[in-house]
Amino acid sequence: MRLYDPNRDALAALRDSGIEVILGVPNSDLQHLNNWGDALWWVQQYVQNFYPAVKIKYIAVGNEVSPMYNAALASAVLPAMRNIYNALVSMGLHEQVKVSTAIDMTLLGNSYPPSAGAFRDDIRWFVDPIVGFLSSVNAPLLANIYTYFSYRDNPGSISLPYALMSSQSVSVWDNGLGYTNLFDAMLDATYSAVERVGGWNVDVVVSESGWPSGGAGEATTMDNARAYVNNLVAHVKGGSPKKPNKFIETYFFAMFDENQKDPELEKNFGLFYPWKQSKYNVYYGATRDWNVVPGSELSNATSSLVSAT
Repeated sequence: MRLYDPNRDALAALRDSGIEVILGVPNSDLQHLNNWGDALWWVQQYVQNFYPAVKIKYIAVGNEVSPMYNAALASAVLPAMRNIYNALVSMGLHEQVKVSTAIDMTLLGNSYPPSAGAFRDDIRWFVDPIVGFLSSVNAPLLANIYTYFSYRDNPGSISLPYALMSSQSVSVWDNGLGYTNLFDAMLDATYSAVERVGGWNVDVVVSESGWPSGGAGEATTMDNARAYVNNLVAHVKGGSPKKPNKFIETYFFAMFDENQKDPELEKNFGLFYPWKQSKYNVYYGATRDWNVVPGSELSNATSSLVSAT
């Protein structure tokens, strides 16, 4: 589970649940945590007071901070990460709780083909030191990967099945690696970008992915959302072409629709409605060799499927 801020009630509810948690530092707190005393207090209050009853796995220091549009805030990310990490070291928790930050795909200047993935030259001042820090402390980079937005912005060059992970045929060949879906291509482009700045030992954790079930926009239907979510559940167990047989740690955005968000599209990413009713079944335990296409039932399932609802 990912929490975007250290809500005490949520943390208390997670005690002894066994659920691993990404605990977020809101962007509004980043500059405060450039102060060592504030960072130490934050870790004492929200990590030390709850761990290990709450299985905090990562601390996401900021979410999608844009160095292109807010350089001052971006400059605060790495110092806050270092202070949080050093506070964890002082408590002997730095091996158990990893410190990272969550980026979005706008930081990539090139993503096609995946092997040519590279960060934008104008934000290298921001991302290179972060990747270096993650490499030095053996922590992953968190990346929010949405095939939906890439498809919406490029419907002429990206097919819907490729974006929904419903295609069974290779759409892109890259140095002998075949890509049947856009998710893998975006993930491997991120790996290539990270490696290009020296992060050969840095894993990528997909800290957000999803598909809107409604709202104004291209292909925003319940069937498409169900197809994407279920295809992704089945797919992540087997890895990407660049990292075969490596489980892709992935978090869906979001658990609930956010009915107060704008624009309308942003209200519809949840697996559940705000009143806790599920929107569609999510199937776990299936292998890679089945897929869901919009408007169909599951096909070619080779193991028991258990409904999450």
